[in-house]
Amino acid sequence: MSYVDGFIVAVPKDKIEAYKVLAQRAGAVWREYGALSYVEAIGDDVPYGELTSFPRAVQATEDEVVVFSWITYESRESRDSILAKVMADPRLKDEMENMPFDGKRLIYGGFKVAIKL
Repeated sequence: MSYVDGFIVAVPKDKIEAYKVLAQRAGAVWREYGALSYVEAIGDDVPYGELTSFPRAVQATEDEVVVFSWITYESRESRDSILAKVMADPRLKDEMENMPFDGKRLIYGGFKVAIKL
């Protein structure tokens, strides 16, 4: 069964272009190592909820936009192998050290696909 890594992060609006550059580079590396897909989606209709919401989850401020991203893999095993290679790849070292967002507010996790239509 396929596997998905999901991410939610708040990106300062004035750093969206830098984020896109990082995402393009990272996505290319992930795909090179075998990820099936790499998607970055910038919030367009993401209201700040009273109790829960994407913006609340990442403590987004007025000058930030929520980005929702996911990477798909053939399996958990392939994900673990690909992730190890990506994290060791020197092409992403500078980007990982100088991310255009607050990494402390990044939410991520791995998910087994239960239904795929």
